[in-house]
Amino acid sequence: MTQEQTEQDWLAHPDHHIIDLRSDDFPALLQQIQDPPARLYVQGNLEALHLPSLAIVGSRNPTRGGRQNAFEFAKYLGGAGFCIVSGLAQGIDAAAHEGALAADAMTVAFLGHGIDQVYPASNAELAKRIGKKGALCSEFPLGASPRREHFPQRNRLISGICLGTLVVEAAKRSGSLISARLSAEQGREVFAIPGSIHNPMSRGCHQLIRQGAKLVESASDIVDELGPQLQNLAQTTATEAPVPDSAIERDADYQTLLDALGFDPATTDELAKTSGLTIDQVSSMLLILELEGTIEAQTGGLYSRL
Repeated sequence: MTQEQTEQDWLAHPDHHIIDLRSDDFPALLQQIQDPPARLYVQGNLEALHLPSLAIVGSRNPTRGGRQNAFEFAKYLGGAGFCIVSGLAQGIDAAAHEGALAADAMTVAFLGHGIDQVYPASNAELAKRIGKKGALCSEFPLGASPRREHFPQRNRLISGICLGTLVVEAAKRSGSLISARLSAEQGREVFAIPGSIHNPMSRGCHQLIRQGAKLVESASDIVDELGPQLQNLAQTTATEAPVPDSAIERDADYQTLLDALGFDPATTDELAKTSGLTIDQVSSMLLILELEGTIEAQTGGLYSRL
């Protein structure tokens, strides 16, 4: 069977997508990185690729406290409206995905192999849940095996689609530090959680903090830091999006969104269709409105006015 036939068979399944760089479904932030993928294989909800996102990465062999921190930070930030992005690896990655799912929030896993496989196999059930609630993504063709060099390559996508990257625990020679470096090179924020000077899994985070990463002690530190960037993102997407009247002011866009929301809960997709705004605009604007206390996020990806 040819690769084309294999892809056609894979696309025949519900929620399987292949999007290329020129597609409207391709994430806007990934289009801006230095070496974006020519296309992405996506299993799940395409809307998850357009939400304001935060990467949470760290050691595959974390301490119990590190795993708990990753879970709790992801749960809080997911509940605040962020899509949590990671790499489906054991340890911190898995805990971050689990935390987002516990908050009934979107989560995206970028894979270092073909999307028709799961690695590690122990995360097969987690991958299935991510595919139902958020999305699994890969730039590698179907059937591609999990080669060692694939994982640093996919790290640029984890950082590139996000507003920032949080490193929870990492040794000094950790792949998570590659994600942090790429995040900084891509103009994104880098956050790190400090730890005990006696914990070797804290040394990578301490190194990042010495190099300029923002030290965080609570998840609210990240929300406070990214608030202004979310506003800039909303303005940028409003400028770039094909809005019928290009002279519309940003405040008018927010009023349009609030009018579309009304007082009945609605999803991001429903609001985009009703308001005429793009999903990128709606997603970033909703998070700003939530931070301002104008709306609230509910379970199931719904938003309502206060």
